[in-house]
Amino acid sequence: MLAPEAKDRTLAREKSDRAPARSTAAKAATRTARARRGKADDLPPEHCAPETVPGNGPAHESYAVRALVLQGGGALGAYQAGVYQGLSEGGIHPNWIAGISIGALNAAIIAGNPPETRVAQLRAFWEYICQQPWLPGLPVEMLTEAAPNWPEPVRIWFDSIHAARALIEGQRGFFSPRSVADIWGRCADAGNASYYDTSPLKATLERFADFDRLNHPKEMRVSVGAVNVRTGNFAYFDNTRTRLRPEHFMASGALPPGFPAIEIDGEFYWDGGLVSNTPLQEVLTAQPRRDALIFQVDLWSARGKLPHSLLDVAERQKDIQYSSRTRAITDVMREQQNYRRMLSELMALVPPAKRDDPAYRKAADHACDARRNVIQLIYRDKSFEGSAKDYQFGALTMHEHWASGLDDIRDTLKHPQWLAMPEPDHPFVTHDVHRGNGD
Repeated sequence: MLAPEAKDRTLAREKSDRAPARSTAAKAATRTARARRGKADDLPPEHCAPETVPGNGPAHESYAVRALVLQGGGALGAYQAGVYQGLSEGGIHPNWIAGISIGALNAAIIAGNPPETRVAQLRAFWEYICQQPWLPGLPVEMLTEAAPNWPEPVRIWFDSIHAARALIEGQRGFFSPRSVADIWGRCADAGNASYYDTSPLKATLERFADFDRLNHPKEMRVSVGAVNVRTGNFAYFDNTRTRLRPEHFMASGALPPGFPAIEIDGEFYWDGGLVSNTPLQEVLTAQPRRDALIFQVDLWSARGKLPHSLLDVAERQKDIQYSSRTRAITDVMREQQNYRRMLSELMALVPPAKRDDPAYRKAADHACDARRNVIQLIYRDKSFEGSAKDYQFGALTMHEHWASGLDDIRDTLKHPQWLAMPEPDHPFVTHDVHRGNGD
């Protein structure tokens, strides 16, 4: 068992694997381009590796990093599965996936399967957990046919029944309610202090994901976030630093007091959403800094209508709390990247004889002309949804969320220019299909 200090060092961010080797011709082309821009050729590559591989392939293949960033949001996570289906249809295969809470569970299924079976396994996983263990639901085909004709009050009533059943019965292969004695008694084990037992989730993850495959970072890097209960510190579990087990993903989704803390190497962890519900910053701050195309899939919208009832207030509170101000993060990161680019240009003006100076080398650690393209996909609430939308696991609702994600990514990919590498003078751009062209 590792000491706390050793574990903290282990969980600290480390440098990821270097960019794949490129052809001599590609390297020469890059050097020529940098010379035309007057860049310094000797900036430390371990801090910034912005070069791209020239070619005639799809635009997304020019990025060293193609990341899928998945926010937490419970039952809303089926939207992310729909987005992944659309990416797969478009021939876009991420080489890094980062998730929080339900986003971490989706990450496990995606990374734990070969590309040709990922969508099928995602669908099987969602259809499995969207069943209550006590009484069967109505056939989803029948519901899908009838639902569009329902008046909104009927749909609200129908969804509230499914949410209530989730609270009372739990969800198959996901969580089950504890007894009253277990809930209100003092637990000898911190991992039992919760309303629900999530131990069935371990077998479910092992059923739908191959953890040997998942732990091959050269095929796909995987990062999931959780909070250390004892210290309150945020931690990322990453397959470039440690072998990931089902417990790491369960910890990322252990939202108290509903779900219990998960023990990992002698420490207990809760849902990463308690601190930050999106792993976007983890991807953007990783070193070496490389050109990156990031699909950011959020389940909560920071923007919304003014609430006019207590139920509306509860829903709006969740939206604001769990959206984690992702647009603010991208604004800050854009500003930082612009500063890094300007610093890189200024350092090119330093005479070669001065470049061994410690101050120059220290500044080089921060200079970078890597380019970032963030494609934002944010779930849009439906009028009949309320504060229970994150635990409304009904099969009909799951299929609707999935379809919304698929529609949004298909609409996004109708704009292939959005995937193009940003211009050097504007190294950080964002795009959102619901807001039109971004930056």
